[in-house]
Amino acid sequence: MIFACLAGAALASLMIYSRFPEHHRQEDTGAVVRLAANLFVVMSSLVLGLMINSAKNTFETIDHNVHNFATQLIILDRSLRLYGPETEGARATLTAYLQRLVDATSPTQKTPAVANRLSELLLNKVGDQLAELTPPEAKRAATLQNATQQLQKVIEQRWVLVGQSEGIIPVPLIALLVAWLMLIFASFGFRAPRNATIVGTFIVSGALAAAALYLIMDMDTPFTGPIQISPAPLQRALAELKQ
Repeated sequence: MIFACLAGAALASLMIYSRFPEHHRQEDTGAVVRLAANLFVVMSSLVLGLMINSAKNTFETIDHNVHNFATQLIILDRSLRLYGPETEGARATLTAYLQRLVDATSPTQKTPAVANRLSELLLNKVGDQLAELTPPEAKRAATLQNATQQLQKVIEQRWVLVGQSEGIIPVPLIALLVAWLMLIFASFGFRAPRNATIVGTFIVSGALAAAALYLIMDMDTPFTGPIQISPAPLQRALAELKQ
């Protein structure tokens, strides 16, 4: 859609310029149009820089949180293992949860949201299984309390990741930026010669600008699209739990 808007603005300006009245095609008019376009070139550059920085920070923050989440799962499993064989059921449920989570991050997974909702039930089941345990001694009671606290951290971190998965770049800002770029591209077509080279340049430029915006927006939602958070930390955690 962005490509169609940008290329369409440039080509429309190119095609209708010759139909303007003569007094609209004077050199003074062209100079004012170029000045207005230059103003929005500067503003668009600033907004693009802010969007790139925001998307980069979002991607890096979520990547750090995924690593932290995987580490917390490993520590929780170690606490359950330290308690004794009575936690084998809880460990199996935790492993099943992580397995479903890893499967949901696969590029071939068509319904990751559904898988995540089902996995939430498994995570809650781990808490229910821990609540049923009765520690026979103080040492195990302390270990169980530590595991329960670690499970709470895992649940909190999970909701942090859920909240961060929707992106933070507001849609009105994107729409405003596209409007500015359309004005800039329309100024390119103003008084430009009508030939195949110019048309091809407008199409390629529109495609590259639209692709850049697409990648910025995709980085802002790093659990979907071609640029995604690596599932390697979760896969390593799953391998640890299965040992």
